Amino acid sequence: MYHRLHTRALSYFEPLISQEESRVQNLQLLLQDPAFSIQLLLDGLWIGAVLALAAFGMALVWGVMNIINIAQGEYVMLGGFITLLAMDAGLHPLFGIPLAALVLFMLGWALYRLVIWRVVEADISISLLATFGISIMLQQLMNTVFGANARTAESGLGISFLFGGMVTVPQAKVLAFVLSFAICLALWLFLKKARLGRAIRATAHNARTARIMGIDTDQVYAATHAINAALCGVAGALVVMAWSIHPYMGLPHTLRSFMIVVAAGPGNLASIFTAGLGLGVVEQFAGFLLGAEFQLAFLFLLLVVVLVVRQTSLAHKPQCLKLPETGKTGRNLPS
Repeated sequence: MYHRLHTRALSYFEPLISQEESRVQNLQLLLQDPAFSIQLLLDGLWIGAVLALAAFGMALVWGVMNIINIAQGEYVMLGGFITLLAMDAGLHPLFGIPLAALVLFMLGWALYRLVIWRVVEADISISLLATFGISIMLQQLMNTVFGANARTAESGLGISFLFGGMVTVPQAKVLAFVLSFAICLALWLFLKKARLGRAIRATAHNARTARIMGIDTDQVYAATHAINAALCGVAGALVVMAWSIHPYMGLPHTLRSFMIVVAAGPGNLASIFTAGLGLGVVEQFAGFLLGAEFQLAFLFLLLVVVLVVRQTSLAHKPQCLKLPETGKTGRNLPS
């Protein structure tokens, strides 16, 4: 009887012991071979730049409209599937980047006119429910049309090698990083110099005053939501070329965008880009050390830590009162 129980106990704990040994070996590998650390660092920077791209859009919508978009990841997923459709039609996946941006811009505008405008002035919990409904609808629609399998678009851009072939640098990932950085600069210039960009900033600062000054805040809200969707479309096109997509990838991407904006604050594009890079690097190292099966769990744990730290830091700062008659003062906007 004792021998039987002992055997069962060993069979139960054996996989756990094996996983622990594997993590120790991975840690030793990182310490002994710097090439692995460089590879993980570069992979984290590539994906982090794309994560920041989607976070830019969330920061815009959050800062201007006071809406946390739960469907952010589904917009990214849609951009990837639009790129796949372009590739199936005979176009190079690179042409899917502007196509995804254009289609998502129009979709974002349409969703604002159909749904989002009704919850702009409502409590934030109502907007959460509304965008969650959009998220589920898009998720199930893509699952019905394309199936649940992961898909990727072969860009044919090739791979470079560093340190005698020890480190691989896919050109599609380099393109994703460079394009994300360029869009960050373009968005900053747009908000600073363009007439619509200044209107967006004015509306974010005080919507009531903006209306008094002649700004059509409804048009500003529609444009803001459409720009957010377009940014996600570009991110999705880059993701499908450099990595892969599937209909259920939305929630992790939404969590990542939310975490980046919370950590950096919605008021600074440079901080958002830096936070995206940091999250990408940390997630790559955690996935290698803990195993891919714990990568999503680590993401949730990191989200809890970020929320606790931000809440603690905000509790020690003086807070301004939000005037009930305006309802939109004191918001931050990427600058």
